[in-house]
Amino acid sequence: MKKTYLKKSYRTKRKKSLFRNRFFWVGVLGMLFLVGVFYLICFCSFFQIEKIEISDNQKVNTRSIENLIEKEISKKILFFSSKSIFLANMKEIQDKILQGFPQIVGADLQRKFPDILKIRIEERKPVAVFCQDKNYFFIDKKGVLFEQNIDDKMLKIKSSIFGKEVELGKAAVNEEKLAQILDIYAKLKKNLKIQIDLAEIISEQRLNVKTSEGWEVCFNTWEDIDWQIVELDLVLKEKILPETRENLKYIDLRFDKIYFK
Repeated sequence: MKKTYLKKSYRTKRKKSLFRNRFFWVGVLGMLFLVGVFYLICFCSFFQIEKIEISDNQKVNTRSIENLIEKEISKKILFFSSKSIFLANMKEIQDKILQGFPQIVGADLQRKFPDILKIRIEERKPVAVFCQDKNYFFIDKKGVLFEQNIDDKMLKIKSSIFGKEVELGKAAVNEEKLAQILDIYAKLKKNLKIQIDLAEIISEQRLNVKTSEGWEVCFNTWEDIDWQIVELDLVLKEKILPETRENLKYIDLRFDKIYFK
């Protein structure tokens, strides 16, 4: 019997076109979206910073602050220039302002879309004048030196324990120590009608203050200041005659017994 063989047929599977692959088009659309976002963030003219608004600065020149900010917001991306409001690093700009201008204690930055950068400046206020050799510097309530200047109406402060060279933007007097000195200055002026011209930090424990009359008072800053002021008042009223006060050299309040000359 003759065997019959059936020929097996093979169907060739056609390769699906890349352009019919939906994942390909999803990828293309995703890439186009990312390119569009990149362009929008970096180069779109609508979001390029056109104006820098600076407020509340009185001593620091506005143009100087603007020049510093201009350098920080101007960037090079793929050989192209950008001043995008999205790319402005607010913390970095703030740090640069504080480093560049010792007179400034704070800078509040805000983006005002689409193209304005707003900066509110807080300047340091002098509470005294710090003296070193023949140089004079304004000092703020935190003890930071911020401007070489002098005001004869303000309290002058010297420090024998501040041995290094002065540096603007750095503290020359401990904040708590300065607060204590200002407290003594205010209470002597208000309660005893004594004007202080100079306060000298002799050591961590000793403070000498020189009055406008030429005599000095020595305080122990580790002890109760209010009680020492009470003792000073009693000494002036009970032991030092008004007619001899012009010959007074000092009153030392640092010990249990009060010494004066």
